[in-house]
Amino acid sequence: MVNKITSLAEYFRKYQESVADPDGFWGNIAETHFWQKKWDQVLDWSFEGKDAPRVNWFVNGKLNITENIFERNMFMRKDQVAIIWEPNDPKDPEVKLTYGELFDKVKQFANALKKIGVEKGDRVAIYLPMIPELAIAMLACARIGAIHSIVFAGFSASALADRVIDAKAKVVITSDAGFRGNKTIPLKAIVDEALEKCPSVEHTIVYKHNGDDIKFKDNHDIWWHDLIKGVSSENTAEVMDAEDMLFILYTSGSTGKPKGVVHTTGGYMVYTEYTFKNVFQYNDGDIYWCTADIGWVTGHSYIVYGPLLTGATSVMFEGVPTWPDAGRFWDIVDKYKITHFYTAPTAIRALVAQGDQWVTGHDLSSLRVLGTVGEPINEEAWRWYHDVVGKGKCPIVDTWWQTETGGIMISPLAGITPTKPSLATLPLPGIQPVLVDPEGNELKGNAVEGILCIKYPWPGMLRTTYGDHQRCFQTYFSAFRGLYLTGDGAKRDEEGYYRIIGRIDDVINVSGHRIGTAEVEDAINQHPKVVESAVVGYPHEIKGSGIYAYVICEEMSDTDLANIENEIKATVTKFIGPIAKPDKIQIVSGLPKTRSGKIMRRILRKIGEGDATNLGDTSTLLDPHVVEEIIEGAKVEVKR
Repeated sequence: MVNKITSLAEYFRKYQESVADPDGFWGNIAETHFWQKKWDQVLDWSFEGKDAPRVNWFVNGKLNITENIFERNMFMRKDQVAIIWEPNDPKDPEVKLTYGELFDKVKQFANALKKIGVEKGDRVAIYLPMIPELAIAMLACARIGAIHSIVFAGFSASALADRVIDAKAKVVITSDAGFRGNKTIPLKAIVDEALEKCPSVEHTIVYKHNGDDIKFKDNHDIWWHDLIKGVSSENTAEVMDAEDMLFILYTSGSTGKPKGVVHTTGGYMVYTEYTFKNVFQYNDGDIYWCTADIGWVTGHSYIVYGPLLTGATSVMFEGVPTWPDAGRFWDIVDKYKITHFYTAPTAIRALVAQGDQWVTGHDLSSLRVLGTVGEPINEEAWRWYHDVVGKGKCPIVDTWWQTETGGIMISPLAGITPTKPSLATLPLPGIQPVLVDPEGNELKGNAVEGILCIKYPWPGMLRTTYGDHQRCFQTYFSAFRGLYLTGDGAKRDEEGYYRIIGRIDDVINVSGHRIGTAEVEDAINQHPKVVESAVVGYPHEIKGSGIYAYVICEEMSDTDLANIENEIKATVTKFIGPIAKPDKIQIVSGLPKTRSGKIMRRILRKIGEGDATNLGDTSTLLDPHVVEEIIEGAKVEVKR
């Protein structure tokens, strides 16, 4: 199995080795995995400047990622718990699946998918709550070579349809409903609405989760329990090429259309296991809990693939941190004696606001490592997490990475890297970050600030955007020749530590999830009384960044005006989901535009931040008076 770095000196030695000889470094790590056929070459890549790089890791290597989870681990771990599932309602029983039990369920469902015609290369959309069947379904797809595309079960029918259509999914897997705190989400009904626009879907597989009556379409809808009835759990894994697609995961971008980030089999496998084991310093017998949803990349890499490849015990949680009360996270830590706890700064800030008493009433002595993911954590939340939750004894791994990177890129190694509040610290071995100025010139040395890029391939990187390779080039590789553009700004301090300082593009990091401004604007503009809108991010005490919408409307009565904000929020919920609802809506008569018609979001962002100073020269705008009107409406400080 993968060897862990055990000291800071070893980290620096391994890092230098990985930069000097990437092929040798990653080849040695890949040797610890099971391959049906070993690769001919570790890395083959080229960058011609007119297209996204051609990147092939472990060229001609043959494998199946599930063999590396199950067959490779089965001798030692058949009776070890692989997944602990904690239900939404704490009064309901938990589920514990050993590696042997999980393996049987995965093989059986894999055979069931094949029974209805799912083959290698077919796309399967999964729209499930956080239940064990979500992990079973994705692993079953991987087992037979089908490409899973998981959609967060908080997205609307319209957002789901967009993703199903783009992937040309053959099957959708869902449940009758899902639970989230005291809410029940009618998932099957949402799928039914979405599939009115999705001709590629031949079947909907429905898991019975809450038992409510649902509409059932004969010859199309299939109950999960009926599908697996009498199906054997004997199954041989499909042999995959290292560069065969493993999954598509859709993420918001700077245009209204979500982009399908593609990850492939061999490199993603090697990278997620390596990063999981080293960042978290996981040991046999530890109980690891990542609170994310598998609908996001964090759940893919650090609830399912990374932990299970390592042979870990991974906790899945269906609920929310504040239901039935604000002590729920700590109830679960106490109940299962969690050793490793990985969550989002948004959740931490929300719990800070609830008061320390929800934490101090629990036995958290089992905790050894704390982690954060999704966005930079502010210093106040970091110190509360360290002092109140970790009692000053647990290192915090503040991890920076993205859907596109596949796994953690910059992070402390738990208990090894000296930490600083709010800093992601140092790159992992194999990762070569650079900071550049807007012209693409590399900023050398320390104590500098610039645009964060990566200058050499790593095994977990995206290979393309599904069905649109040119979009991959335009988004990530066109700005600076030979560099992957992260879209984040960063500082490198005097010791070479990295601090991520936020997005540089039209994407807002809301509660750790990237929301494209264009996608929200498109949704707002669906309201019949909206003429035009512009959306920006602004600092939010809990979410990190909130969504601020400036909206031009048709003439309205006082009654219409009183209702318009709620109607706009409902419209966004319908077309995207509740996560994208604007936090602030300001009705305006106009937007600051150049004479060519471009909206100056820089000005709107400053106003949204509550500071109308240093807006630059506004006299060249089409209508400079619009800015003064917006400032007055926002009631922000103006310094002359």
